[in-house]
Amino acid sequence: MIALTAEEVERGYNNRAAVPDHPQWFERWAQASAEARAKYAPKFDLRYGPNPKETLDLFLPAGKPRGTLIFVHGGYWRALDKSDHSFIAGPFVEQGIAVAVQNYDLCPQVTIATIVDETRRCVAWLAHEGAKHGADASNVVVAGHSAGGHLAAMMLATPAPGFGLERHPLAGAVSLSGVHDLAPMVLFSFNADFHLDEAEAARLSPALLPVAARAPILAAVGADETAEFLRQARLLWDAWPANRPTGDDAPLAIAGRHHFSVVFDYADAGSELTRRTLALF
Repeated sequence: MIALTAEEVERGYNNRAAVPDHPQWFERWAQASAEARAKYAPKFDLRYGPNPKETLDLFLPAGKPRGTLIFVHGGYWRALDKSDHSFIAGPFVEQGIAVAVQNYDLCPQVTIATIVDETRRCVAWLAHEGAKHGADASNVVVAGHSAGGHLAAMMLATPAPGFGLERHPLAGAVSLSGVHDLAPMVLFSFNADFHLDEAEAARLSPALLPVAARAPILAAVGADETAEFLRQARLLWDAWPANRPTGDDAPLAIAGRHHFSVVFDYADAGSELTRRTLALF
């Protein structure tokens, strides 16, 4: 971890300030998500755990699925919703992949540690119950954006017993624009909602934890994101060398994309991000 001032943390991590036109991207997400729900008619609000927002929307392909993608949304663990991210489902459903778009409870009503536990319950639910609802529980990849990237990486840092299973349930993972060392969050203005101290930040930092699965993880980021998000992608890449996808020689930096445009590449079947995620299956 490099030392940063509070001002440097704010510049490096306040993505809405870094991308002034972010409301336009939220509008694009919402429109594309409404279209995806209308086209693919998912199973809404399947409950995977006891807390209020522990639900997911399950998009199913026409035939028997050959895998399941769990998508974990971003919003700094404190904002946004699964309904904002239905747009990611289409390109995967068209390739025979079931897609579970996860919701979770938000800070400050819960802690980041609680959200990690909720995501574990989501993965475990897919392993135990997914087949009953038409998903494929034998070939599961988890992908997340921003805070969701952190949560996806934390799943590979979770041993199989943490899911109540004998074998680790994940075939692969994607951390897109993820935060992998949470130390800067202690100085971030949003810590008013996170309530992190240095010890808890370290305990919840996947780049500081041993990996618990052999599954590959794609570390990806928009090439036009802040230097801190580029650094965070490299941190995970350096921390878990045995989990780099075959043939990769660096994190995937997607040209011309910032923090909010990069995730919209999942709406494009031909994007490198979509193709590289499909390759994990």
